[in-house]
Amino acid sequence: MPLSPQTRSIVKACIPALEAHGLDITKEMYRRLLSNEAIRDLFNISHQKSGDQPKALAFAILAYARHIDDPAALKDMIERIAEKHVGLNILPEHYPHVGTALLEAIAHVLDEQATPDIMNAWKEAYGFLADVLINREQQIYNAHASEKGGWTGWRAFRITHRHEETADTVSFILHPVDDQPVMRHQPGQYLSFRLTIPGAGTERRNYSISSAPAEDHYRITIKRQEKGVASSWFHDHAREGDILDVSAPAGDFTLSASESRPVVFMSAGSGITPLMSMLETLATHDSRPPIHVIHGTQTPQSTIFTRRLHELAQADIMKADMFYSQTDTLPPHTEGITSHTGRLTPSWLKDHTDRDADFHICGPTEFLVTMIQALRERNIPKDRIHYEMFGSASNPFLATQA
Repeated sequence: MPLSPQTRSIVKACIPALEAHGLDITKEMYRRLLSNEAIRDLFNISHQKSGDQPKALAFAILAYARHIDDPAALKDMIERIAEKHVGLNILPEHYPHVGTALLEAIAHVLDEQATPDIMNAWKEAYGFLADVLINREQQIYNAHASEKGGWTGWRAFRITHRHEETADTVSFILHPVDDQPVMRHQPGQYLSFRLTIPGAGTERRNYSISSAPAEDHYRITIKRQEKGVASSWFHDHAREGDILDVSAPAGDFTLSASESRPVVFMSAGSGITPLMSMLETLATHDSRPPIHVIHGTQTPQSTIFTRRLHELAQADIMKADMFYSQTDTLPPHTEGITSHTGRLTPSWLKDHTDRDADFHICGPTEFLVTMIQALRERNIPKDRIHYEMFGSASNPFLATQA
C-alpha cells in the first residue's frame, strides 16, 4: 500500500529536524536497541564505538525523507542495505524491534515537537520501508536457496589453508564441512561470518571473496585493522582445521564489464580484495576486454597479491600502475607493470585512463571520494562507475550516491 499524502507531507516537513537532530536520533535508537542482547548480536559493535553506524543510518533516514515522494530513487541504497541484511541473516521478526526503538528515539529527541501526527506519520513511513526491505530480502534468500550449492542461514565451513599475503594481511581458503557444492558467487561479493570471540561475545562481519567463482571453496583475504576485534581474531587465532559459521555470498558490488569496453580496477590497500575476484574471473575468459589495474599502497612489501599480479601482467592479461606512498625504492621492473612513488592523483587519473572504460573502485573513504569525483569531473557516466564501501556508509557523498 502506498504512503498516504498526509504522511509524505509530514515526513518532508521533518527534513530540517532530521538535518539538525538526525544523528542524535540514531544514537538514541541504537542505545535502546543494544540494550536487548538478542538484537545486539546482530550489529557490528566496532561501528557503534566509532560512530559510523549511527551516521550511516542518519544519512539513510534523511535520504528517505528527501525522496519520500519517489522512494524508487533510492533503489541502489535499498539494494545495498538488503544485501547487507541478507549476509547478516536479518529476518522479518527483527524489524519490529528496530521500528520501536526508532519511534521511541524520535519521541525522546524531538520531545514536544514529536506530535501524535508526526509519530503516526513516521510509524507508517517506517512500516512502508520495512516492507520494501523484507520483500527484497526474501527474494534474495529464495534465490540463494534455489541456487546450486546455495543455502540460507549459517553453514559450517572449515579453514583448509592459511596464507600470509603480507605482514598484516592473511588469506584463508574455506571448504564446506558437508563437502557439498557451494554457490558460485558474483565477483565482488562478500561472505558474512558469525564469530564467537572470547571477551567480545558474538560478532558478525563481512569479508570480500578474493577468488574467482568456484563450486567447492571460497577465499577471503583479511587485513588486520587497528583495534579490529574480528580481524585481530582471524590473524591471531584462526588456523587450518577451524570451523566457521558462514552465510551465502551477498553484496551488490559486482563485475559489470562489457566485452566491448575496457575495464579499470582502482584500489588502495585492502580494497584490492574484491577486485582480485573480478580480475581472476576475467583472466579465465578466452575473450576479455583490455584490463587496467591501478593500485595504491605504502610499499612494495605491503602490496597484497604481488606475485599473482606479476603473473597476470607477464601473461599479458592486464597492465598495471602501482603507486607506493611511503618509499622511494621501487621494485624490479616487470613487463606490464609500471611503478610510481607517491599517491595516485586525480590529474594522473585524467591523463592515463580510458574514459570509455567501466571503472570498479574500492578502498578507504577518502580514496573513494577523490577518485569518484575525479571521474565525475571527466563526465564519466554514473552507470560506469562502480564502487564498494567497506564498513558503514557513513560518508554523506558515498551514502547518497550509493
